[in-house]
Amino acid sequence: MIHKGAIVLGVLIGAGVGVLLAPEKGKVTRDKLKKEGKDIKDQIVSDFTEVKDDVSKAAQSGKEKFKAEAKDFASKASYKTEKAITFLEKQLAVLKEKNKTLQQTS
Repeated sequence: MIHKGAIVLGVLIGAGVGVLLAPEKGKVTRDKLKKEGKDIKDQIVSDFTEVKDDVSKAAQSGKEKFKAEAKDFASKASYKTEKAITFLEKQLAVLKEKNKTLQQTS
């Protein structure tokens, strides 16, 4: 994938060389350089805005994905905790029954 900065730099260099080599009067050349400089500046601002927006979208998407995964993890952890508690309750019930039989025989 070509980086936008490389494209802008290539356009800037190409435009500068083309204008400087063109056989025109100095004022015409300066006017062209001003116009092309403004166009390039506008393009750079547009590219940076687009990149900033893309980064913001990616960050927001990452945040949402993290929240969803954290919620899923919490749900799974809660389920596993519930299973562990149920297991311990069953074991306690078994121990209580064994303890009752020991108390009756004493």
